[in-house]
Amino acid sequence: MRVHGEVSDDETVAGAAVAGEPVPLSPPPAQQRLVVGYALTKKKVKSFLQPKLLALARKKGIHFVSIDETRPLFEQGPFDIILHKLTSKEWQQVLEDYREEHPEVTVLDPPNAIQHLHNRQSMLQEVADLNLSNGYGEVCTPRQLVIMKDPSSIPDAVIKAGLTLPLVAKPLVVDGTSKSHELSLAYVEASLPLLDPPLVLQEFVNHGGILFKVYIVGETIQVVRRFSLPDFNTYDLGNNDGIFRFPRVSCATNNAEDADVDPCIAELPPKPLLEKLGKELRRRLGLRLFNIDMIREHGRKDRYYVIDINYFPA
Repeated sequence: MRVHGEVSDDETVAGAAVAGEPVPLSPPPAQQRLVVGYALTKKKVKSFLQPKLLALARKKGIHFVSIDETRPLFEQGPFDIILHKLTSKEWQQVLEDYREEHPEVTVLDPPNAIQHLHNRQSMLQEVADLNLSNGYGEVCTPRQLVIMKDPSSIPDAVIKAGLTLPLVAKPLVVDGTSKSHELSLAYVEASLPLLDPPLVLQEFVNHGGILFKVYIVGETIQVVRRFSLPDFNTYDLGNNDGIFRFPRVSCATNNAEDADVDPCIAELPPKPLLEKLGKELRRRLGLRLFNIDMIREHGRKDRYYVIDINYFPA
């Protein structure tokens, strides 16, 4: 297993692993073809199927073939692997039926397993249940609260749950749109009714403004640093309504690999801790192609929080 911070962009991690030797699928002999059928959005095709990846795949006898959603899946192929990131219920049923008829085909990943990551109420539960701790540190999840409707009820719900401000507000449903990754930071009680349910409220943990994206493809793990929300006490709290709103903060454009950051903050999580976390989540979630967003509590070298999990990261 390899853990390092040398990744050119988010897609290269997943793409190189699908096309390269670290994947737990043996590369075919030179005279054979490994056919990867893909069902992706146009945006995902553009970002994922880069010329460099396609050239590497061809050298290894791997061929990417587009799946036509307007035709029955069983009429296409044959496929060795199906790689997908579509969210419609119709597609999920088509793929489940195909898996039942063709168990020899590797599907990355089964729709029923991916479903766990479409809801922020459930996605972190497996991490919380792990209660993971070893000599290299502990992995926690932030305390959180789900609000389904009626924003006027949020202040009382927060008090009843015992949550401490500031709170990070995230959309409850993760549907692949940019809106599902927009964040708000509410730091005064009076601002809470201004939030827009359904959402998840997570206690904010100061983490030095650095987030670790941990990419897991089979048994392969790679880590990159991204700039995140700055620590709460660095904000200018004047001239606003008590809510800071952010677009997606951990995307590739926020790369912090070469930034001048305090080494204590920038240090990657220990490899043995990530190995154990990755192994347990693969088993519990039934996924082989996903990433974990992780932060280290500022001032606590050995305490980490998982704040998001994404399938086939974009």
